Amino acid sequence: MFCNQCEQTAKGTACTVAGVCGKTPEVSSLQDLLLHAVKGLSLYATEGRKHGIVDPQVNAFTVEAIFSTLTNVDFDPERFQGLIHSCVELREQIKDKVNSAGGKVDFTDPSATFTPAADLDNLIKQGEDMGLIIDRQANENIQSLQLILVFGIKGVSAYADHARILGQEDESIYSFIHEAMAALTQKDLSMDDWLNLVLKCGEVNLKTLELLDKANTDSFGHPVPTAVPLGHKKGKCILVSGHDLKDLSDLLEQTEGKDIYVYTHGEMLPAHGYPGLKKYKHLYGHFGTAWQNQKKEFPNFPGAILMTTNCLQEPQKSYHDNIFSTGLVGWPGVRHVENGQFKPVIEKALEMQGFPANEDKGTVMVGFGRSALFGVSDKIIDLVKKGAIKHFFLVAGCDGAKPGRNYFTEFVEKVPRDSVVLTLACGKFRFFDLDMGEIEGIPRLIDIGQCNDAYSAIQIALALAKAFNCGVNDLPLHMVLSWYEQKAVAILLTLLYLGIKDIRLGPSLPAFISPNVLDVLVKNFNIKPITTPDEDLAAILNKNH
Repeated sequence: MFCNQCEQTAKGTACTVAGVCGKTPEVSSLQDLLLHAVKGLSLYATEGRKHGIVDPQVNAFTVEAIFSTLTNVDFDPERFQGLIHSCVELREQIKDKVNSAGGKVDFTDPSATFTPAADLDNLIKQGEDMGLIIDRQANENIQSLQLILVFGIKGVSAYADHARILGQEDESIYSFIHEAMAALTQKDLSMDDWLNLVLKCGEVNLKTLELLDKANTDSFGHPVPTAVPLGHKKGKCILVSGHDLKDLSDLLEQTEGKDIYVYTHGEMLPAHGYPGLKKYKHLYGHFGTAWQNQKKEFPNFPGAILMTTNCLQEPQKSYHDNIFSTGLVGWPGVRHVENGQFKPVIEKALEMQGFPANEDKGTVMVGFGRSALFGVSDKIIDLVKKGAIKHFFLVAGCDGAKPGRNYFTEFVEKVPRDSVVLTLACGKFRFFDLDMGEIEGIPRLIDIGQCNDAYSAIQIALALAKAFNCGVNDLPLHMVLSWYEQKAVAILLTLLYLGIKDIRLGPSLPAFISPNVLDVLVKNFNIKPITTPDEDLAAILNKNH
């Protein structure tokens, strides 16, 4: 195997024996093969659009298949076997439609005619022989840009799937995904061509994030500031992790009146701010911290655990019997529930002990999406104008287990007292429970939400720039981002598309960025790796005095 898509990749180069995430070489090979099959499907989908052929089933399958290959989503070989065969079946169906419409069907790329092996062992062998879907004869810089594009597409696909589940779709997003995947079959594109595709991916991700924001807010309302208990209530319980708000909503509806408290974990924390979810009185509090701590924290949860979307780690024996997966998430031997039918999860929760007594561990605040902040924008602007707020720091992104991430905790602890820290995604669990106080009623630590809520952060930045009649790069806004997986790559590409500069990125730079590509990003966007909190803060503050 060769996998370098996440920040934890072995030795900062690639996982070649087994994934640090727990992915086996067999699953890695099957993921490579699935992407290869999707590349072939994309050739015909792209050609089909030239002849008025748009297949909703192909669109939905494409984002589901690509999302399945993200870090910490699906580790089940049999699930990938089914996806690969389904992909080829769909490819042949749309190929027939394209042929009937007089379109091109004689593609020479192997992905266009790939026939999957019937059994799993030989399918794995095909994946091993196939390897990465990039052009391995291309130079290092082309390969680097192709990998950035593929990983960006993975993030876009994840966000598009989240939105689709809530009934929001945009044909132009699917069209770009297919065009970009099909471009990977071309041998004559220049470095500039690939760089333009990478930035186009950022543009499309902005549209996708906007679509997801609409899906969430149309379904559950705009988040409102909400105090979330970190303790628990005596009684039966279910823990929900991941990102999927619809899964949480369905579970809350199905558990109403059953004397079961529902708790969030990880990226589900911001769910407490949505009016359509917080109306359920048995959605009580938050348990645990970031995804990488689940092996330490889940054994202490005395109820059923439901994993939605990405963030799954190998379940330990101590909680293997009470953890469930749903949607695209999978681990061999873990019970999987489909289509929001959570009866098995509820039954397991009722069987288990639950929490024996109440426990108060304080609260944290969530729900500061763009709507909530726009409601106090006049006050924020006034505080900036009179010098009470001098800096905004966006300290956001993915958390992870690799050493060096304490940087983000220390950085937030050391920001000046006249500063406000905006945060989102699971990176906030490094400091989410810090008591940072207020500046004349405005919290100094503002949780905007999930990584899925990056659109809110972008809109807040654009609104501040408009209010002060300047560009985003001229604001006293400093971005210090942590990355781990491919959603973070897509968000970074969106920030680059918007022309945002001076982003500090850590804890390490992606292994898939070649020196020359990094040089382009530094020259055009002044991206820089984090150093130490003291050095970075000194550089930021000195620049702005």
